[in-house]
Formats: sequence, C-alpha cells, structure tokens
Amino acid sequence: MAFPPVQSKTVLVTGCSTGIGWATAHVLRAAGWQVFPTARKAADLEKLRAAGFTPVTLDIASGESVRAAAAGTLQLTGGKLGALVNNAGYGQPGALEDLSRAALREQFETNVVGLQDLTNQFIPLFRQQGWGRIINVSSVVGRLPLPLMGAYCASKYALEALSDCLRLELRGSGVAVSIVEPGPIKTDFRPNAAAAGWKHLADLKHSRFAGYYRRNAEEPHRPKTRDRFELPPEAVSEKILHAMVADNPRTRYPVTLVAWAGAALRRVAPDALMDQLLSHRVAD
Repeated sequence: MAFPPVQSKTVLVTGCSTGIGWATAHVLRAAGWQVFPTARKAADLEKLRAAGFTPVTLDIASGESVRAAAAGTLQLTGGKLGALVNNAGYGQPGALEDLSRAALREQFETNVVGLQDLTNQFIPLFRQQGWGRIINVSSVVGRLPLPLMGAYCASKYALEALSDCLRLELRGSGVAVSIVEPGPIKTDFRPNAAAAGWKHLADLKHSRFAGYYRRNAEEPHRPKTRDRFELPPEAVSEKILHAMVADNPRTRYPVTLVAWAGAALRRVAPDALMDQLLSHRVAD
C-alpha cells in the first residue's frame, strides 16, 4: 500500500541520550529533517543542545510528562508533525520468578504504556493531516524469547502486537506504522539496563540464578569483547529513515543477521528446537 508523502519534515525521536536514539537524531538531521530529540536528565538535554538540537524533556513513564512533551513539540513545529520515532525504553533483567510486581509494572509502564500514551497524543493530528509516520523500535526479542530477560521480551512482544493492531486501525488514514527490530547493536544498552534494572534484584542472593546476577552485575566493568554480529546504531537509524520516507514502508525492519535469522527460525522451527537453542542461558 502506498502512503502519501510526509509534508512536514519534522520528527520527534524519544530516548536520545545515547545509542540508537542519539545516532538516529544525527542521521535524520543529516537527511534534512528537523529533529526534536527527547531525554529525561538535565545533563543529557544539555548534551543534545550542545550538539545543535532543540531537545524536549520527556519521562516516558510519567503521563504528565508525556502530555507536556507532546504539547511542547507541537508548539515547536507549528502544530504539525511528520513522524514519531518511539525509541525510549530499557531492559529489565532477571528470571521471571524473581521479579516483583513493581519490577514488572515499571518495565511495562516505560516500554509499553508510556510509548502508546505518547503515540495517542499525536494520532488525532496524524488523522487530521492525512499523513504521518509512526516507527516503533522493538527488538529481535519481540519475536524470539530470551530467558532471564523475560520482562523485557514480554514488553517487546506487547509492542509488536500494539504496532500491528495500530497499523490495522489506521488503515486508510494515510498514516504508516512500522516496527524496527534490532539484534545486537553496539550501544550502552546492557550497562544502562543494569543500572535501571538490577535494583530490583539486589537482595536475591538465595535465588536459583544468583550466580548469573552476580556475573552480569559485574559485566559493565569488564573490558567489552567484540560481537561479530554486532552493528553500529546507525544501522538502525538508516532503517528508521527508510520507514519515514518510503512510499511503501515495510511493516518490519529486522536489523543485523541475528534479527533476520531469529525471525526466520521462529517462523519455521518447532518450539522444542528453539528451547534447546536458547536454554544455554539458564545452564549453570
């Protein structure tokens, strides 16, 4: 299905303090877009200003912050918006049996509820315009389960379903919805996930997975070894840009060989084989 071209090259990109969001802000600006990147912390907002952007303050887990960010963005753009890139989020580590209600709620509040709340702020505008692009940054784990990251996987599975439903609900509106599914990307995602998520696992020394938690809590301080399947964050940004400018954007954009292979395996491999391939993460 062909979509009308975006008539205002303005874009709100969430989660731009580092990694994929930071790279995407720069790639889109270089392609001629007026980019409004978001961040939570004052230091990150100042870093974005120093890089020449007009950042928007956003705590995606706060409904009040979401509404203020949406209103502020539209004030900056003159009441129009070409695209929304939902990238903000984090990964809660831990075995499901060790996660509290608070840990699960926090993961979904950020990666699912807040993301959809922000999107909903712009849908009436997109419908009125008759054009616009929504790009949700998911993950290969939105289709491929990763034990000991179950909360994060569940949030990305939920994001995949929300995106598919939203695409159907917006059919005929001129608004395209695409999902970008990165595999291993060279970013600070893992140490950031540790900083955000290990607080919920601090007192689990008697857990079946205590050794795993201890090793992974120490990992950000170890020298990083190169993953041969890893790509730079700009590889994700280029897919985001394609989804924003293509006449017929894809519904899904896997990024990295791992993401392509994982999606293919999930479609054709029996569950027993997938369980065998993935169960090494829970081995002693």
